[in-house]
This record gives sequence, C-alpha cells and structure tokens, in this order.
Amino acid sequence: MSIPMETIISQSSAVSSQRSEISDETLADCGFYWREKNGVKVLICRPLEDAGFANGFSTRLGGVSDFPKDALNLSGLDIDSTENVAENRRRFLDVIGGDFQIATSRQTHGADVRIVKNIEEANDGNRKFDALTSDLKNILVGVKTADCVPVLLGDTKTESFAAVHAGWRGTVNSIVVKTIEKMRETYGTNPKDLVCAIGAAATGKNYEVGRDVIDAFERNFSTCGNLFRATREGHALVDLHLANEEQLTGVGVAPENIFTAPFCTIERTDLFFSYRVESKLYGKTGRLLSVIGLD
Repeated sequence: MSIPMETIISQSSAVSSQRSEISDETLADCGFYWREKNGVKVLICRPLEDAGFANGFSTRLGGVSDFPKDALNLSGLDIDSTENVAENRRRFLDVIGGDFQIATSRQTHGADVRIVKNIEEANDGNRKFDALTSDLKNILVGVKTADCVPVLLGDTKTESFAAVHAGWRGTVNSIVVKTIEKMRETYGTNPKDLVCAIGAAATGKNYEVGRDVIDAFERNFSTCGNLFRATREGHALVDLHLANEEQLTGVGVAPENIFTAPFCTIERTDLFFSYRVESKLYGKTGRLLSVIGLD
C-alpha cells in the first residue's frame, strides 16, 4: 500500500550532527517523564496524568518488529504482521496500565475529527479521520505518527479528551483548532480548561520543506514568519511544534497548560521512528502511537 506522504524534503545536511541528550530534570521541567517496563519505554505527560488522564507517547523500544529489530511498531500499514502489531500494542498498554481499549482511525493528513461514542465505534479503525475525541471510560483515543506532530488534549472540567495527528497539512488546516471546536460543540469544552501535551516530532532544527509548504503557511498563518528559517533557495526549516502551540493559545488555551516534548524524531532515531530518515535506509519505518483516556 502506498503511504500518503507530505511534500517534504529532508536533507541529511539539515540534520544536526550532535544528538541532543535530554536529562530527566530537563524532561521534568517540560512536563514529562519516562515510564519503562520490560524494555518498553513510554513518555508520559505528568500534568495530564495529574488531571486524571491516562496518556502516553510511545517510542520504538521494546517491541517485536524488524524496523530493523526489536521495534515497537504500533500500526500495520501493510508493512508488518498483524501478530507483531497486536503484541506490540499489548506491551504498550501494559506500560500505560489500566483496562483500556485503543481507538484509532485511518489517517489521511486531513482535518476531520471523529467522535468515539461507544465501544463498537472504538473497534472500527478504518474510518478516515486525523483526530479523535471521546469522554468514554476504558477508551484510549490514539494517533499514529513518524515525524508528524501528535497532540493530546484533556478537558479538566468535562473530562472529555482528544488525540490529534498534525502533519503540515493538518497544521495548515488548523486541525487542533477544529478538534477543540468539536469538543466545545459535543461536550461544552472551554479552551481555558484544557491541558495539552505535544509529543516528539520532526522539529524546526531538521524539518526542511519546499516552496509549496511555505506558500500554504503564508496563506493560512498571519505569523508564519516565526515558523520558518531559510536554508537554501526555495526551502526552509519549519517549526510545527511552535505552529501548533500558537494555534492552541490563539483559541484560548493557557500557555502554562501546554507541554511540549523536547525531542526531534529526525534527530533521535534511537528513540523514535522517522519516515524521512528510515524510508531511505530501510524502505519502510514503523509508527509511534500517542494515546489519552480517562484514568
């Protein structure tokens, strides 16, 4: 199956030659900590957890898939066996804890938001959406990434929650804003009550894009000058973490309630999958999973 890709140019020369090592203290200052069990390592947003939301951003560590080995691939995409993905998800859920079922969708780099209303809907992972929201117990809504930005939202008043897949197309089309609007319409969410976690993604240090992406942001972002750093003719590095942070604060989310993981997937392929790096090396890459639900 052809994997839908964004028009991204990732040059090896753009990738930082020095891998950024993040101490536990620095990670804690950003609002995150590591949870590990049987070789599986998951990044947890502590403020979301303290607000009552089970959550986790997976890494590539501790699985059974050959990407190239012992990888925690959490989505099939016709490049892994059903058995491998099932075992990897079992291991991932074992670290998250609780009695949860994961609800996902087929992601298309769009901006549509799916409401998960019951267990039957949670079982259907073939519907085409790039964000999911729910308020059900025992359900984790999740999005799959391998360079795109995962965003988790928890409403401390209504106890609704959402997971968002924000590639550059989703970001340009304001998918986090549309998700919050869907939560407002469905559950009565006030953005001031949201706690938001933004996971590891290709960052402004290494994420080079072409003229078509730059033009799309210029049409849709009044502050797009903050998001780009020119590299060569017709190309620039784009900061999708910052773009999504600005969209969140723009609709009323308190800046102090937004927590961003200090990792670049392009740079840290020891921890995370990166399509732009690994598709060139192996012809394929796995998928990370970012989830949230009521604890």
